[in-house]
Amino acid sequence: MSTTDAPKKPRETDDVPVPATLRKSLKNRHIQLIALGGAIGTGLFYGSSESIALAGPSILLAYLVGGLAIFAIVRALSEMSVEDPKAGAFSYYATRYWSKRAGFISGWNYWFNYILVSMVELSVVGSFVNYWFPAIPTWVSAAVFLVIICAANLLGVSKFGEFEFWFAIIKIVAVIAMIIGGLAVIIFVLPTASGVRASFANWFTVGNGFFPNGLMGQNSDGSWTGLLMALVVVMFSFGGTELIGITAGETEDPKTTIPRATNDIIWRILVFYIGALGVIMAVVPWNTIDGKSSPFVQIFDSVGIHAAAGILNFVCLTAVMSVYNSGLYANSRMLYSLAKQGNAPAYLGKLNSRGVPVAGVLTSAAITAIAVVVVFVWPEFAFNYLMSIATIAGIINWTMIMLTEMKFRKVVAAGGAPEDSELAGKSGKEALDAIHFKLPFAKVTPWVVLAFLALVVVLMCFSASYRVAVIAGVIWLAILFAAYQLTQAKK
Repeated sequence: MSTTDAPKKPRETDDVPVPATLRKSLKNRHIQLIALGGAIGTGLFYGSSESIALAGPSILLAYLVGGLAIFAIVRALSEMSVEDPKAGAFSYYATRYWSKRAGFISGWNYWFNYILVSMVELSVVGSFVNYWFPAIPTWVSAAVFLVIICAANLLGVSKFGEFEFWFAIIKIVAVIAMIIGGLAVIIFVLPTASGVRASFANWFTVGNGFFPNGLMGQNSDGSWTGLLMALVVVMFSFGGTELIGITAGETEDPKTTIPRATNDIIWRILVFYIGALGVIMAVVPWNTIDGKSSPFVQIFDSVGIHAAAGILNFVCLTAVMSVYNSGLYANSRMLYSLAKQGNAPAYLGKLNSRGVPVAGVLTSAAITAIAVVVVFVWPEFAFNYLMSIATIAGIINWTMIMLTEMKFRKVVAAGGAPEDSELAGKSGKEALDAIHFKLPFAKVTPWVVLAFLALVVVLMCFSASYRVAVIAGVIWLAILFAAYQLTQAKK
């Protein structure tokens, strides 16, 4: 029989039955837009008001510094993802290169973090729906979107990628339209509602200049303000950027796609955060951004385009759906990875014929639904305490990524690289030099990032709203350590 007549191996897609395994169905365009969309959320559209109020125009420096830290964190994760692409990246790498305890803590911390983030997103989705349909109960909106996103995740990873691709497109178009509109106001000197001429000079001439509150200072009511305090808000607006690492195990060509998506983080931050907020503060005086409406709405309202509120409402609705879509995907893969390590019940490690960890998807969706019920019944408890854990869980996750990267390099140098990696059989400097996508200045960068994250935690202690998160973080880590010891004792 000739080679042309030989039966062909089925193409690995979500629709062709092949043995149960994770499918490498995410294409380059999916990864690029997933990475890009992960950096743009409601934190940019609405949360930027809080950071601007704290630091004024100097918030641009805070986003630059915070962006560099996030870039280093994702570079560290991507260094491992390119050499050893696996589902549940954080937990797998912590287990493989550090210890089973580290994998347990890393995995369950990330899973619970996204449960709480999803809880918040689903609990507020009703407010966006009520903008057009005020008669629909908010719990109905939450239930409908939970079912839709859950169904999309059960269809296969390529369908998840398509959903995220189009969600990201909507957010990107919205931000670019705002930037172009703002630049038009500045260039053509169009009149604004504030009566202040639109100009980049407003960064330095409005409200005590570029550093109106200095590095750090105290208001008359005892609250702290300034550039350093704004860093706390800025860092949490970058949450979700690390999703790139989770997708590595289901990416067609991780050695090419992951480095490209990671390196593009810098220009994304420059354009979508620094560029967008820079234009906003050039058109709308920063001291008139009060948080009652989004700065994105204010910039269009200032020139008489009042339909912007409805448009942004639609964009934020898709952003909320995007966050939950990503959260459910990440959580199902994390449970799958934890199960494979023996750190979660075995049933969570099973895949269907489409390569989807169905039990992980349904379990995560069910727990999220319970969390949303908690929000509706006990909103004060949910937002004061559960969200505090979500807030500090991001810091814990980023810290463990940097520590794991250092452990990864030690294992590689000792000749313990994955057998299917190009590093296999190499050790010492030869192995480290052969790493395909190196973390820049790898001997120093992790320590600089860890010091920066420690600074953020210290700054959180100066804020009444974030202080409870630090306390919750200590308690949360103690619970994770105790849970690990309990599971090991039972075994």
